[in-house]
Amino acid sequence: MELRRFLEKVAADTPTPGGGSASALAGALSASLVAMVAGLSFKKGQLKKGRIEQIREKALLIRDRLIQAIIEDSKSFDAVMKAIRLPKNSEKERLYRSRRIQKAYQNATLSPRLVCRLSIQLLEYSKLFILKGNPNTLSDAGVAAFLADAALAGGLLNIGINLAALTDKKFIGEMNRFIRRWTRERNRLMKEIRIKLYPFGIGRSFAF
Repeated sequence: MELRRFLEKVAADTPTPGGGSASALAGALSASLVAMVAGLSFKKGQLKKGRIEQIREKALLIRDRLIQAIIEDSKSFDAVMKAIRLPKNSEKERLYRSRRIQKAYQNATLSPRLVCRLSIQLLEYSKLFILKGNPNTLSDAGVAAFLADAALAGGLLNIGINLAALTDKKFIGEMNRFIRRWTRERNRLMKEIRIKLYPFGIGRSFAF
């Protein structure tokens, strides 16, 4: 989808595309910056060429996957709304509608879970380039990290909001374990990134 058209659709008074798709876009932008920084770190920096090539290839794959997630997230929420609109005139219809709603909300966690998982990878790559990449791309690597953090925060939020509508305790428990693990990893990585960027005025307003 062309960028301006996508932004116009986000700004429209319709439920989708919304925060989930915007989170995926933030992640895709982060991945693009990681790939750019990788390309500019072949001749400057402390990383070996093979490692840089590997990260660049992975970043481009992550970018393409997150572009798909932009659309997937909207479709998953549309499926939730479709389930909610099902008839509920009889007991049979109400039970069927309830099962469809529960399934749709579970499926709606798939895209934000993907965004979270890939954003953690992007934070790792961004941190590596902040520490050992081309020093002239420090700001680009920093922005890549903050975009990945925004994507991750959005993914965590969307998982939690979808869980609020669910009744399957086993599924909820599993998702909460993901949330806690990704939150720990996010806090660890962002602390290290902000410490490195602190001399440049970034992170001074954040508590570690």
